[in-house]
Amino acid sequence: MVLNKGGKVMAEQKKNGLILVNTGNGKGKTTAALGMALRAWGQGMKVLVLQFIKGGWKYGELKAAEKLGPNFEMRQMGEGFIKGPGDQSLEEHRHAAAEALAAARTEISSGKYDLIILDEILYAVNYGLVTLADTIDLMAKKPDALHLVLTGRNAPPEIIERADLVTEMKEIKHHYNRGIPAQKGIEF
Repeated sequence: MVLNKGGKVMAEQKKNGLILVNTGNGKGKTTAALGMALRAWGQGMKVLVLQFIKGGWKYGELKAAEKLGPNFEMRQMGEGFIKGPGDQSLEEHRHAAAEALAAARTEISSGKYDLIILDEILYAVNYGLVTLADTIDLMAKKPDALHLVLTGRNAPPEIIERADLVTEMKEIKHHYNRGIPAQKGIEF
């Protein structure tokens, strides 16, 4: 039974787990997902972030996650950024993405988390590190109460169709174009 501030009995809200997609060519896809994760954590929810591409660097979000305690877990599972289709280390990236996909399958079905973010999984799909079919399968196997967030550029129409909420970040202006490098606390 749930009571409102006045002590009246309220109907208990059914928890509808959503599928959310942050895509587009603009900055902010991961940042928005992490903001949602912080909000969920603040509501007492258990959060997991699986990073499909990032690896090697000590990003600011990793340091923050360590301080948030056991209900906020972040795993860097990637090999770092891919330089393009000719990147000689694509096989290493494929292996890391396969491990991240296996972890996602396990954790999505575990029932341990309220919100799972598959950070940069759409990059992994675009580079052929994981298949679109496997990604759609993850979405289909999501328990009803779990919120699932997918981030990355170029979300395929099949993923957009299955999502409950899709946000496109559009680049209007970027400091990189003026020769200003990545800034600590902003990009990492």
